[in-house]
Amino acid sequence: MLKTASVDVGTEKMTFETGRVAKQAHGAVICRSGDTMVLSAVTVAPDMRDGQDFFPLTVDYREKFYAVGQIPGNFFRRESRPSEREILVCRMTDRPLRPLFPKNFLNEVMVCQTVLSADNVNNPDVLSINAASAALHISKIPLLEPVGAVRVGCLDGVLTANPAMEEMKKSTLDIVVAGTRDSICMVEGQANEVSELFMVEALEFAHGHIRNIIAAIDALREAAGVEKMPVPEDEQPPELVAEIETLAAKRLGDALAIKEKQVRLDTIDALKSEIEATLLEKYGEEWGATFGAAAGEIFNDLKKRIMRQAVIDTNIRMDGRRLDEIRQITIELDILPRAHGSVLFTRGETQALVVTTLGTSRDEMRLDELTGDEFRRFFLHYNFPAWSVGEVRRISGPGRREVGHGKLAERALEPMLPFLQEKDEETVQENEIHFPYTVRIVSDITESNGSSSMATVCGGSLSMMAAGVPVTNSVAGIAMGMIKEGNEVRILSDILGDEDHLGDMDFKVCGTSKGITAFQMDTKIKGLSREVMEQALEQARAGRAHILSIMESALAAPREDMSPYAPRIFTITIHPDKIREVIGPGGKVIRQIQAETGAEIEIEDDGTVNIAATNKEDADAAIDFIREIVAEVEVGKIYHGRVTRIMNFGAFCTVIGSKEGLVHISELADYRVHNVTDVVNVGDEIDVKVLEIDSMGRVNLSKIAADRELDQVQPAPEGYFEQRGGGEQRDNRGGRGGGDRRDRNDGGRRGGPSRGRRNDRSDRD
Repeated sequence: MLKTASVDVGTEKMTFETGRVAKQAHGAVICRSGDTMVLSAVTVAPDMRDGQDFFPLTVDYREKFYAVGQIPGNFFRRESRPSEREILVCRMTDRPLRPLFPKNFLNEVMVCQTVLSADNVNNPDVLSINAASAALHISKIPLLEPVGAVRVGCLDGVLTANPAMEEMKKSTLDIVVAGTRDSICMVEGQANEVSELFMVEALEFAHGHIRNIIAAIDALREAAGVEKMPVPEDEQPPELVAEIETLAAKRLGDALAIKEKQVRLDTIDALKSEIEATLLEKYGEEWGATFGAAAGEIFNDLKKRIMRQAVIDTNIRMDGRRLDEIRQITIELDILPRAHGSVLFTRGETQALVVTTLGTSRDEMRLDELTGDEFRRFFLHYNFPAWSVGEVRRISGPGRREVGHGKLAERALEPMLPFLQEKDEETVQENEIHFPYTVRIVSDITESNGSSSMATVCGGSLSMMAAGVPVTNSVAGIAMGMIKEGNEVRILSDILGDEDHLGDMDFKVCGTSKGITAFQMDTKIKGLSREVMEQALEQARAGRAHILSIMESALAAPREDMSPYAPRIFTITIHPDKIREVIGPGGKVIRQIQAETGAEIEIEDDGTVNIAATNKEDADAAIDFIREIVAEVEVGKIYHGRVTRIMNFGAFCTVIGSKEGLVHISELADYRVHNVTDVVNVGDEIDVKVLEIDSMGRVNLSKIAADRELDQVQPAPEGYFEQRGGGEQRDNRGGRGGGDRRDRNDGGRRGGPSRGRRNDRSDRD
């Protein structure tokens, strides 16, 4: 039976529906806003697998092209592997839900999201989170509590919930916030250098809408919910807990105080193996089969408890740092001789080799999205190989984590790029003239002990500046953590990998000295108060300022000179009506320019011409070529041209670029010419003067006039008669069509009564 619930969010109504589609799934909900519809279907395995020691949750998100009435543009014309956007929405849906499953529930769960309809007004990513939460809430799958999600934008200084996708292009803030009734548990997005206080206000604004969404999800459960599956009880025998604490507590505390990551991990692993062997020897193989997994879990819980309590009691972390202390930072610029911009950024035991490469608009990334083809002139790729943490695993393409970390760093840096910072079309085009490059950043993590994505942000900013990209400000990133025990809260700056794993919050903040540009937060606890949020943001601001000071001491501003191996792009503007002349029939002219100069030429519809070359000389040659083509022929001006065609009535000669004019046979020389080829031939270079441009745009030229003005008149060969006029003195010679001239009355005579009609001047074609 169809059941629905709805809630107003922003200017649109959000509706939850169940009972119509996917009735054999354990839970299925369609979340709709406007004409955008997302189906979430959830299923669960009936039993836990033997030996299962982690929660196998799979979240999938797919956008169907039929949702916008399109056919996929790939070769097979069907949806295939998930796109970058689909991966990012998968992660955004997964992150707020995963901590809300009971600790002891280890049955496999699958959450599948499908975009059924998209109006390109209401973004389906927020609907995906809400649909998944509702589907899990009404199903038999145990969930501690539902979550709600909302997008927050800032339009003309006013916070807005779920703005239209077109409106978001003008927003100074774009964050997706998810939370429970009591607290925020996930934030993802970017901003244009907003303050910490403004960010807190945006989160509180979002939480008000989240509570309303959760109320609608609760109403749907009341109408269509089923009984939840039982959750296994905690199987940690108290006597085993006490015994492991006795055997391991002291030594585990000492091991956790080791500063070097690999030494610390090896020591803890050796201690764990020793404890397990001791217990197995004491109680036997049968005991190990029953309680071996529980013993490992107890050991891990003890490790977490000791680390957390040590921080609460001493305000000193496992590597000896204070709560707000940043690890030592070293920066090495230009370590790759052929790269356009490179930096090796090291912070403690985390290291990133970050490289910027410049290209032309032909190097733009093309994405086939529901909103249509999208072209990106800036993108960042993040790679995290297994050897960076001393592991051995299968080599494959980038995983979801790598895609997500790369996108976070890209969002942090993007607002600082001059050709992307403005959203309106006119400003983008204006800025692109100043820097018409495609920018790709690659971050290869060479060593990691936490905060590798933030090292990518710092390295990305520095490598762009080293490459000569005119960024408006340096950008730094810092990962914050938190440990909360009762009423005691400790905020940690620049967290280690273990502090991320054993702590209660992973809070990444990126920005400049002016404000925040990107923000990502995941929490594992309830009740994150405004005071704690403000403290974390203020501590992050101070840490960011410290990192920026070190970065600016290494490279304070973008370099004026780019790498000699980077393409040089020069921009000129021509009238749009001249574009076809530069391109030529079938691209003949532009191909000729590129072949002769070695430059690459790209022409925009508005007349912007980008010329890319490896050196300035080649670019200048191409620019001169183009300017000659688009230049207007001026009457009275002398040009140096080349003869292209010979006719019986004259010679056609190039004037500027491919523009041609006619030198009539009577304008070739200062004497009577019998045959055009007696004076010029195809390929000859001659000076000509423009006599006139007729009403049809045809150009009449004179070699005589140019020779006279340049004082290079040649005497008539023997047997030729000198003309008594010619050039500019003969203004009424008749039209280009040939035949008798209009100034002759019935074929009037030119040389006096003794000269007959000239039979050597046939009609022109």
